[in-house]
Amino acid sequence: MSTTLDSHETTSPVEEEQRAFDAEAASLLVKKLREAFASGKTRGYGWRVSQLKALAKLVDDQEQQIVDALGNDIAKPPLETVAYEIAMLKNSCRVALKELKHWMTPEKVKTSIATFPSSAEIVSEPLGVVLIISAWNYPFLLSLDPVIGAIAAGNTVVLKPSEIAPATSSLMAKLLGDYMDNSCIRVVEGAVDETSALLQQKWDKIFYTGNGRVARVVMAAAAKHLTPVVLELGGKSPAVVDSNINLKVATRRIIAGKWCCNNGQACISPDYIITTKDHAPKLVDALKTELETFYGKNPLESKDLSRIVNSNHFARLTKLLDDDKVSGKIVYGGEKDESKLKISPTVLLDVPRDSLIMSEEIFGPLLPILTVDKLEESFDVINSGPKPLAAYIFTNNKKLKEQFVGTISAGGLVINDTTLHLAVHTLPFGGVGESGVGSYHGKFSFDAFSHKKAVLYRSFLGDAPVRYPPYTTTKLRLLKALIGGGILGIIRAVFGWS
Repeated sequence: MSTTLDSHETTSPVEEEQRAFDAEAASLLVKKLREAFASGKTRGYGWRVSQLKALAKLVDDQEQQIVDALGNDIAKPPLETVAYEIAMLKNSCRVALKELKHWMTPEKVKTSIATFPSSAEIVSEPLGVVLIISAWNYPFLLSLDPVIGAIAAGNTVVLKPSEIAPATSSLMAKLLGDYMDNSCIRVVEGAVDETSALLQQKWDKIFYTGNGRVARVVMAAAAKHLTPVVLELGGKSPAVVDSNINLKVATRRIIAGKWCCNNGQACISPDYIITTKDHAPKLVDALKTELETFYGKNPLESKDLSRIVNSNHFARLTKLLDDDKVSGKIVYGGEKDESKLKISPTVLLDVPRDSLIMSEEIFGPLLPILTVDKLEESFDVINSGPKPLAAYIFTNNKKLKEQFVGTISAGGLVINDTTLHLAVHTLPFGGVGESGVGSYHGKFSFDAFSHKKAVLYRSFLGDAPVRYPPYTTTKLRLLKALIGGGILGIIRAVFGWS
């Protein structure tokens, strides 16, 4: 995913005024939020529910403003905004409101004979004051979905939206100011200076969505205060395509995950395809046919494709295409309009693995296809690089599916589709290795912002002398038996039997 720290955009007078937000202002903000948290108001079920309902109402009331803001920032088609941001936020609120009482209820757990008589439970308690730094590509979803988890868990929150989506950032600041409890939930707009000021503070958790380069900055800042982090990053998510499949359906689902998601500007979009040399021509033809069906003969004119977010990212993607190793590998697309920041869906075949386009996350509408002799070789190709955020395979071969699940380490896997695991709230969403640390969605969001506190209850009965001096051989035998947990061993120890 992209980052909040990777560009300096032209600022408005309002943003100029916000540059006054420095380390001192950040420190004062955190102090006020700690005072609010210390008052206990966020710990109650009632406050959490009221804020979740307010957030749900915000999304309901302001749907058109949200659509318009995303249209301004990235020319995102309204359907994509409604389906992938608004609907998913509503669902997250609905799940949290439905399950919150259950999530908050202490979990009873078994105890051992060593602590008999006793009972135990795990209590979920809020961490305190948390910082959420979000990304520009799905600015409402990736900002407010973590906020839902933080509120559900009972924390006070600072949200730092991405300045690369200025219309959405501004709208979010206004709406959260209007709808939410501002003594506990705050938005800080700005760019590098503001984010740096926030990162200097001590937080109880930092949740960052973006890229690996900035994640290292966030993690280094967090380490100074031993602050735990959740890092939602990205990587090169592969799609393996077998030959024994419904190629039309598979192709449409790849397109849906690639170009129907922000024109490829999504962390879980297929980053490249691996298929066999024999099957590659059929796959390319299918992609051409379906892409033309979806976006017409001149996709740069299509209103169903998002634009590239800004000139920096346009130049970055152009550089990938202009690389000598891949410029002759384009088999479909490649058209660009810099004045409109538009790049058409582009398919490249037999791209060298040492090319620039294969060395970094593409995060755009370019889709390279690598070819292998046998599909099983694709697993070695994937595992030779950093672990991706997502990995996809299209096959009807049961053994291949099992091998894929057992062999490929990624944040999440989908068999015979792309990106849909994001919508399943009972699945954790997050990366592994360089694609991220920690996970969220549904109860996993609640857990991400909670501390699991161990609680053991005992009465004054059953006070075993074995714990206390003087230590004897008999006590040692009994203590070993108690730790071992076997009834027969305890009986033997009591009676001194070997």
